[in-house]
Amino acid sequence: MKNTLAQYKHILFVCVGIISAIIFFFVLPKIFTGHYVLTGSAVATLTQSADVKKDVTPVFVPTYIATPVPVKGIYMTSWTAGTPSLRGALVKLIDDTELNTVVIDIKDYSGKIVFPIENTDLKKFGSEEVRVSDMRDFVESLHKKGIYVIGRIAVFQDAYFVKYKPDLAVKNKAGTAVWKDRKGISWIDPGSQEYWDYIVLLAQETRKVGFDEINFDYIRFPSDGNMQDISYPFSSTTPKTVVMKNFFAYVTEHLKKGVASSSAPELKISADLFGMVTTAQDDMGIGQYLENALPYFDYIMPMVYPSHYPPTFIGYKNPEAYPYEVVKYAMSEAVKRANLASTSPAKLRPWLQDFGLKMTYGSAEVRAQIKATNDVGLDSWILWSASNKYTKGALDAK
Repeated sequence: MKNTLAQYKHILFVCVGIISAIIFFFVLPKIFTGHYVLTGSAVATLTQSADVKKDVTPVFVPTYIATPVPVKGIYMTSWTAGTPSLRGALVKLIDDTELNTVVIDIKDYSGKIVFPIENTDLKKFGSEEVRVSDMRDFVESLHKKGIYVIGRIAVFQDAYFVKYKPDLAVKNKAGTAVWKDRKGISWIDPGSQEYWDYIVLLAQETRKVGFDEINFDYIRFPSDGNMQDISYPFSSTTPKTVVMKNFFAYVTEHLKKGVASSSAPELKISADLFGMVTTAQDDMGIGQYLENALPYFDYIMPMVYPSHYPPTFIGYKNPEAYPYEVVKYAMSEAVKRANLASTSPAKLRPWLQDFGLKMTYGSAEVRAQIKATNDVGLDSWILWSASNKYTKGALDAK
């Protein structure tokens, strides 16, 4: 009897062991899987979330500053802007003197856009040539110093775009070849609206980088070269003044209307015009007429370089030797014309020369131009030097 009971206990023990093993190896994993192990979809979701977090980069939000009153600036090429040591010296000049503004090339006569392009519609043209890889950071650093930043776009002088779209180019008289000026530079016909759209797109992209103002240069027809062997595929039947006025209006409409933001000052636009535009009574054959530009731009910037006026201008055999007299006369005429056009003369902001052609310009000559500007009731100006070498002695210290 005892032996039989012992056998039953042994069999019962074995059975319990087998059942326990089955529960441990097969049942418990299924129970705990529902609570502690991620399902396939959960793993995928977590992985996706991790990837999203990993790929998120800070969104760049540009800063802007309001236009200083008055503007006192200098010009900087893209090559200088892309060289820290060179641009650093100019920033120090601004820090140390009365200067508060810098004009930086965005697109020069070569037609190359000098900063990284993000807009795919603009990038597809292939005109990007990154000379200033950190343009956004550079502009931001200038803003932190309170420096107003203007982006300069050389418009219809564009060697790259002529190659990209030769059908838009100024041609020889027969229309069989691209025309070039005396420097060998090719031009886009100012009447090409297709090209206007490209310029607007570039200006909008420049604004997104953080530029406070867009400055348009070479907004005219060619003025030198073989002018007897030239033709315009889009402007042959329209007066040049009308072509340019239409361009001024188009740029204003697309850059100024409907783009105001409560978080940023309004975008300002300015136009570079020949110095003679303040005294000439016609368009000088290039389509520029002061009264046609005044309504469309926030600032008009006549290039009243004494070196660029012809002999005998206002009675001087060598106008470059009379910087005060030339600038005072040119800008006083501009003020008169602005008043007659019911436009505030405060729109006038001349380019002054800090270079010499037939003679050397130093502190006295540069300062004389600034004084002439002030003496006609204007207080804003920007100095031009193609070499980016400026006369510190002509500037008041901060």
